[in-house]
Amino acid sequence: MGNMKIKAKEKDGVVSAKVMAKHPMMTYDQAKKKGKEANFITHITGKVGDKVVYEASTSQFLSKNPLFKFKFKGAKKGDELTMSYTDLSGATVTESKKIK
Repeated sequence: MGNMKIKAKEKDGVVSAKVMAKHPMMTYDQAKKKGKEANFITHITGKVGDKVVYEASTSQFLSKNPLFKFKFKGAKKGDELTMSYTDLSGATVTESKKIK
């Protein structure tokens, strides 16, 4: 558990990002049936430097390994997009990728 695939490309001043968070996204129902603890991503943030370019509070209703797609301005090729998520158990995963 706990890594991300990040793709970010800049064109004409707009960065298109695709982020796949590898996570089982165990809902309360699934956890109950399997005798496990529910665990899913509760918050995800994208930053370039100190600037937040994407932020979302999420719930158990996302699928396993959810995919986030978003666009933003104010970054260029070579800048780093840093994504981090926190899940219900409190675990945080952070990964960075250079913008192409």
